[in-house]
Amino acid sequence: MTTPDGVAAQAPAQRKDATARPARRGPADPVRALMHHHQNLCAHAVDALEIAAGLEAYGVTDRTAARFRHRDVFSLAEELYARVPRAEPDAAPAATAESASTPSPGHPPAPARRSRSVRGALQLLPGAVCLATVAALASSGEATPPARKAVGIAGVVLLALAVRLAVRSGPLRLRHHEPRSRAAALWICWTAGYAVYGDWLLGQLLTGGPDLPAAAPRPAVATAVALACALAPAAGCARWFAVRGRRGLAVSRGLGELAARTRPLLLTATLLFLGALVALLLGAGAVLGSDGAVAVAAAAALGVLLFLARLLAVHGFPEAAAAGLASAAALEALALSLVLIARLPGLPPLDMPVETLTTAAGPAAVPAVACTAAALGLLVHGLRALTGACAHSPCEPAEAHRP
Repeated sequence: MTTPDGVAAQAPAQRKDATARPARRGPADPVRALMHHHQNLCAHAVDALEIAAGLEAYGVTDRTAARFRHRDVFSLAEELYARVPRAEPDAAPAATAESASTPSPGHPPAPARRSRSVRGALQLLPGAVCLATVAALASSGEATPPARKAVGIAGVVLLALAVRLAVRSGPLRLRHHEPRSRAAALWICWTAGYAVYGDWLLGQLLTGGPDLPAAAPRPAVATAVALACALAPAAGCARWFAVRGRRGLAVSRGLGELAARTRPLLLTATLLFLGALVALLLGAGAVLGSDGAVAVAAAAALGVLLFLARLLAVHGFPEAAAAGLASAAALEALALSLVLIARLPGLPPLDMPVETLTTAAGPAAVPAVACTAAALGLLVHGLRALTGACAHSPCEPAEAHRP
């Protein structure tokens, strides 16, 4: 029997144990709610890396994973991949694809090599078309102006088609086509057109012109040829970055480690492309005539801007790419607009910044400043966006998951 004194003696001990053991807060299985919330992502993922990329796109960080009793996002993704049953794939197409991709014994995978060669030829096609157009215009010096104009228009159309073919295959191909890519194409056309004719147009506006139709536009031929030929090294640098970024994703054990591995890759790829583009610009200038060091700097800044914008779009950030291109186009259009607005009565000081800049460094200083500022902005954004797991996983675009 328990005496009243015994009961009274046990009560303080029970209260002491209850005080020493705090009540457990939260569910016993905190990952279960995450499993239900990301059921579709986990069920259709091909590996844990794809789940980690999707979680990061939804805003899950290593600190968030700690609340689910995991050291990082990759560890949390591995548990989700292990616990969520895989969705049943379509067996027939999978078997067909496997049989088509498996080479027969004793025969090398010739179709893969052939497709790689075709992609390489397509990436060299814009430069070849541009050089052929320049050669055709140079050989038609005695032709009538309408004939020369027809040759030029045909060359521009063929160049646009060649560029479209080059970026629709290989490492420069977008994983998902979105309406935002049309706006980006408009800004690309503007910045490329300004690189070829903008310096001539700004010089004419500053001197009171242009006197149309007497004034004949003077294109920057060396810049056009170098930018067209730069598609091939851009594809090579983009492939180099994508392959090594995927390897870094496979061996990294946390978002911080992945970012530390990927940032040098992005900087190296950008510098490699910049070096190749400068070499093309100097070579084209030596053969076709150069417009000066500032013009080379402006064309190099535009090339890096286009490269970073395409890299962001390919890896799932088309909005950032379009914003960078639009900012450069807006600055160039603003410079032209200020010169025109300053012609109105009472508004002559408006073109003072443009006139001061062009007097000091020439008309090419305007696109140099605009494209350099936009390229630096995209590079800073890329050092944060392209170093995440979602940028290197074959899943939906990263911006599609963001609210």
